[in-house]
Amino acid sequence: MKSVKSLKNKVAIVGVGESDIGKVPNMSGLGLNAQAARRAIAEAGLRPSDIDGLLTAYSFTEPYFMLGSVMCEYLGLKPRFTASMVVGGASPGIMLKHAAEAIVSGQAEIVLVCAGENRATGISRDAAVASLLAVGHPYFEQPYGPSIPGFYAMVAQRHMHTYGTTREQLAHVAVGTREHACRHPNAHMRTPLTVEQVLSSKPIADPLTMLDCCLISDAGGAFIVTSAERAMDLKAKPVFLAGIGEYHTHEHLMCAPSLSEFGATESGRVAYDMAGVTPKDIDVAELYDCFTIVPVIELEELGFCGLGEGGAFFADGHTRLGGSLPVNTHGGMLSHAHAGAAGGLFGIVEAVRQLRGGLGERQVESAEIALVHNEGGILSSHCTMIFANQRI
Repeated sequence: MKSVKSLKNKVAIVGVGESDIGKVPNMSGLGLNAQAARRAIAEAGLRPSDIDGLLTAYSFTEPYFMLGSVMCEYLGLKPRFTASMVVGGASPGIMLKHAAEAIVSGQAEIVLVCAGENRATGISRDAAVASLLAVGHPYFEQPYGPSIPGFYAMVAQRHMHTYGTTREQLAHVAVGTREHACRHPNAHMRTPLTVEQVLSSKPIADPLTMLDCCLISDAGGAFIVTSAERAMDLKAKPVFLAGIGEYHTHEHLMCAPSLSEFGATESGRVAYDMAGVTPKDIDVAELYDCFTIVPVIELEELGFCGLGEGGAFFADGHTRLGGSLPVNTHGGMLSHAHAGAAGGLFGIVEAVRQLRGGLGERQVESAEIALVHNEGGILSSHCTMIFANQRI
């Protein structure tokens, strides 16, 4: 495998922000992005005029084709580097990689990355459900009426068949992340859950129930990236990018090489090699969790446990605050928020905050190195990021 040119210690995140979250009927998707962006810019001690690069993702609720240019227009920015990226839920991590490469190559100095939508109030419930159905290969899958939950349910069934993963173990994923969300003041859902409640909630796609599925939220998130040198002059404590890797195996599930092995192993290998660390060095992990099966698979492929051991790892409490590897300390997409590409972006925001410290009852003690993993499509595109609170 060809080696990847290192971005280790070359850039840092110097500001993070999130919008109001939940049901925010008075704000558009652009407004949620702008609110998060302004909070990130203010945290970094910058002005909008300092931003010379902007990357954003996509929107199901806004009618704009060139969303990046529209965000610049909305925020009053005139950058020399901008784009809209569509890699599903992997977009935030891959936008970070593009931002880092732009900074290192001199195309931009300070890049704003933002994503978000008003999915809870900007479209009807029927439209939201319809968007879950309009997936799959247009000729060989869509005619048969699959849904996003249905595809992930197939993956869950395969994992259960191959490794003996149980429904109760998947329910523990939702229960643990909800416990973390209860400690986050801006989380969409803050009512405690039990395993029994998850198991008995409305069936969606066997074996997944409603509480195995991510939220539909109004939410926007943002972060600011600059060079490691420039970061030292700014207001907020910088968090350094130590390693990053991406890997893509398919677009449509019918073309996936496997229903039990995906691309996180390879994206993780690149990130670990670049950072010069191993899974044992990671203090906290923020894993993409659109459905409860997904962080189980990511946990295994990223080397935190053996294949087939992810379900038990969650059920045994290792991923809870105080456990050996706290996972999704903000509540993840299952309990904190999910609004398009913002779902994975909030994992980056939380990693930065954990490495800075001072989060009170949800703080991971002595957190120095964090891993974030984004995935897009049906476990199609993967991006693994490793961050450190100092250069390593």
